[in-house]
Amino acid sequence: MFDLKSIQDADVKNKKVFVRCDFDIPLVARGPVAGFLPESSRSRNTDMRAVGSPAAPVKQASSFTSFVRSTSATPRNFEIVDDTRLISSISTIEYLMEEGANVIIAGHLGRPSTEFKIQNSKFKINESEFSLRPIAKWYDEQFSAYSKKSKLNDFPGWEINTNLFLLENLRFFEGEENPSSSSGQEFVKKLSSLADIYVNEAFGASHRNHASIVGVASLLPHFAGFHLLKEIKILSRILENPKRPLTVIIGGAKIETKLPMVKKMHSFADYILVGGEIAEQTKILMDEEHRKIRGQKADLIVAKLTTDKYDITDESLSEFLEIIKKSETIVWNGPMGKINSKFEIRNSKLSEGDEGYTSLKLAEAIIESKAYKVVGGGDTIGFLNQHGLLSKFDFASVGGGAMLEFLSGVKLPGLVALGN
Repeated sequence: MFDLKSIQDADVKNKKVFVRCDFDIPLVARGPVAGFLPESSRSRNTDMRAVGSPAAPVKQASSFTSFVRSTSATPRNFEIVDDTRLISSISTIEYLMEEGANVIIAGHLGRPSTEFKIQNSKFKINESEFSLRPIAKWYDEQFSAYSKKSKLNDFPGWEINTNLFLLENLRFFEGEENPSSSSGQEFVKKLSSLADIYVNEAFGASHRNHASIVGVASLLPHFAGFHLLKEIKILSRILENPKRPLTVIIGGAKIETKLPMVKKMHSFADYILVGGEIAEQTKILMDEEHRKIRGQKADLIVAKLTTDKYDITDESLSEFLEIIKKSETIVWNGPMGKINSKFEIRNSKLSEGDEGYTSLKLAEAIIESKAYKVVGGGDTIGFLNQHGLLSKFDFASVGGGAMLEFLSGVKLPGLVALGN
């Protein structure tokens, strides 16, 4: 579907490389920032690494010249509880540094409100829950470094080592989320001036039409990172020639983005199973849209929820499990009900009625099935990691909405920009 150039096609020695990574990850408040060491850095998911082996000390380049763009969603005074998305870009960063590039990594954290804009506010960035300070600490761990606050041109951030620099949250800047505006066009120029080459290693943000996703790629030679290429390869295979029956399971919230995907999945999937908050709020609408579809369409099953609306019923779970047993390909995005919001395991084994129970039962059934198993979405991946189950899936996509959009046939702006 896409024929994109790999970073291995680029001459990056002594070049500035702008790489867009994926940092939109679950966090939890644990206390003061001082002495912070991410718990998640102690466990690395090697299956997320497209190439190479676990991080080793990287040789230093003579001058700093690489820029990495990341979806950073890590508050400064929060701990990282799942680093799967961070790990997905490590191979690309290591490769660039080993080839003599100087790398700038940058991204966004959550959804800062407009009063936090750097240009016109007295807001102190380093006191914000949206600061990327925890990301800097995580990279310190990976590269045995001690980052220091610094600036790269007009951009605040952290120098991790002499050829790795992390920019502060790009959503603090006007223009990042609207590259076609006058402020957006100016922002694109400023970002582009930092680097010689652009690399996208943020599949999970490639459905965003943002300055650091599409704008910089339009002004610089552009290439795909290792994990982004792996995402495209595996998801394209599912989209174009899946083993059937193919079952798509959609849960969680984000109704405004997932509901259109359910409709588009009908020409692709054999079964569509819907649970979680999206099931409660859209059941009637989905049933009506399902009846309107002509031609080939998937069997749509929308779960019933328990009286407290926190989970799907046992009856719906049983129905889902029967379909899972006969599926040959399964794509899962979003938990079936409320999961532990603090990302802590209170019991080694969840019991019926516990938060996350039906999601755990669903995960176990998928793992036990003969199907090719793909999972995506930050909450789902974090939940599976929490229970030690992520490695039992064939592929973990760093994309949530991006994965669903790709499989529904939508042309992701970030991928289109790389193809131009």
